[in-house]
Amino acid sequence: SFDSIPDGYAAISGPDAIPQEGLGQLVALVGILELFVMKDVTGNAEFPGDFRNGALDFGWDTFGPKTQLRKRGIELNNGRAAMLGILGLMMHEQIEGNPVVGLFLNYN
Repeated sequence: SFDSIPDGYAAISGPDAIPQEGLGQLVALVGILELFVMKDVTGNAEFPGDFRNGALDFGWDTFGPKTQLRKRGIELNNGRAAMLGILGLMMHEQIEGNPVVGLFLNYN
């Protein structure tokens, strides 16, 4: 059951970690998404990472060039902040006796 898998870094290393077959399935899924799904299939991408492919358009084309550049910068900075946040949580998990995720699970 999922309850037997520990939180944080211990979920991928240690005696109670996710089985290697399960970890392999996760890596394979990410690889399939990266190679076959998350790509510019139309050839009309305006910038690297533009995966709209004519399907998703929340009004991006209605913005001017300066607004588009500003919004792309905001999105990049939010992604960087999220990466630093999860890195901080992962490093905090390595401090003995001080698991952040475990503290949130026991919060009342």
